[in-house]
Amino acid sequence: MFKNKREVTGDHYFSSFPKSEANYGLIRTSFFDKNFEFITASSVFSKHRIDTGTQLLIKSMILPEKGSILDIGCGYGAVGIVAAKLNSKVQVYMTDVNTRAISLTKKNIEKNRVVNAKAQCGHFYEPVKNLKFDCILSNPPVSAGMETVKTIITEAPKNMQPGAAFEMVIRSKIGVKIFPELFTNIFGNCTVIARESGFRVLLGKYFGKNSET
Repeated sequence: MFKNKREVTGDHYFSSFPKSEANYGLIRTSFFDKNFEFITASSVFSKHRIDTGTQLLIKSMILPEKGSILDIGCGYGAVGIVAAKLNSKVQVYMTDVNTRAISLTKKNIEKNRVVNAKAQCGHFYEPVKNLKFDCILSNPPVSAGMETVKTIITEAPKNMQPGAAFEMVIRSKIGVKIFPELFTNIFGNCTVIARESGFRVLLGKYFGKNSET
């Protein structure tokens, strides 16, 4: 998860270098008839279970048939790892500012025997700034501030192929008007592809600067 381009320290899940001792946990779950195990730890978002927003994003995400996918603010890697497992023809990249989260993601990639995914630590899109993606997925760190979430949205087109999809899960009570409007301003379109338990998943299609929806 992300906050800004400064190094953030402390015990929040959007801290760059968590100070707390890493108390580990293990989540066993399944998606689309496939079993997964995720090692988790303190100072990483949703240590004890796959949170509701992440579950909704995973269950409703629309993945490309080939190409590359970015899971930005990946935490311990649940979204990206499931995406990689569902389609071996795509290359999945996962980024997070939290060094502990990235360490866990790398362990979870190996634990779930995923060969088409990699994790990189850094702020926002910096670790993948030279890449263009066919799909970007995000369960954004709302606790890091609305400006952080807005930056994830507004900076996305720089890393997207024409025709790529940007899919983000949000709380229905937080930014229910702001984010669809921002999607429309940035992508020219916004579609709600899922609603459940106070969350919704927004999709914006990127058609390039001079394209029309």
